[in-house]
Amino acid sequence: MALLTEEVATQLREEFKALKNPVRLAVFSQALADPASEQVKRMAEELAELEPRLKVEAANFVLDTEKVLALGIKRIPALAVMGESKDYGIRLYGLPNGYEFGTFIDAILDVSRGESQLSQETKAALATLEKPVHIQVFSTPT
Repeated sequence: MALLTEEVATQLREEFKALKNPVRLAVFSQALADPASEQVKRMAEELAELEPRLKVEAANFVLDTEKVLALGIKRIPALAVMGESKDYGIRLYGLPNGYEFGTFIDAILDVSRGESQLSQETKAALATLEKPVHIQVFSTPT
């Protein structure tokens, strides 16, 4: 049974027309330790079925240690949203549903464009940072 309804799939096909460049979705799961993590993999695969410019790279959190370390994955389930040749550092943990699903789709579109939708004022303020900043956003289903 599909995770995405036909109505949602139709809306996503329309949204994905705005993709400019290919996007890689690296999905980290582990069926034995966390069977629910396989839902994240299924969801990414369903998205890729809607749009050929989306490529899913499935990895096992325990067995694919080189990839886990290279992408800085800390837990499962995890998604790394990356450009064809550039990693923007976007990581999502857990199943992106509800409001998080919209954020996930926006991340795909931003990565495809190679830029964010931040205002010039915000970009200028961020350019003044003198050292790297690690930002984490947490949400809970309500």
